[in-house]
Amino acid sequence: MVNVDPTRILLVEDDPNDVELIQLALERYNFVNQLDVVTDGEQALNYLHGRGEEPPIHPLPRLVLLDLKLPKVDGIQVLQAIRSHPRTQKLIVVVMTSSAENQDLTGCYELGVNSYIVKPLEFQQFIDVARQIGLYWMLLNQVPSQE
Repeated sequence: MVNVDPTRILLVEDDPNDVELIQLALERYNFVNQLDVVTDGEQALNYLHGRGEEPPIHPLPRLVLLDLKLPKVDGIQVLQAIRSHPRTQKLIVVVMTSSAENQDLTGCYELGVNSYIVKPLEFQQFIDVARQIGLYWMLLNQVPSQE
């Protein structure tokens, strides 16, 4: 059985401003005990799958918030690796990105993303969207056990 922490979110985001906004949006709620932040795709894969022969040191998060435009390994490649690995293939992955390109949207859904959201440019809208994502995916959405 895969160890999943139902109150943990993995945020894969290289923009410190967006990280701060997401932290602000979620800090008032008790449904997130741990927000782990990695700043590139390689770190995300190491977090989820381990490094080389070393197993992962963290339990799986309930939710992965994934940007597409990342250094080292881009978000599409991270999503592909998540969906192709037995440990992570059922993880909830929400892409939150600045890209409104149809090929990115289509590619993510073909790879099995759970949701695709274009980041709002306005501060309060960004906060509201991040809060709604957290509320829906952490509290309302039901998931099967990870076995």
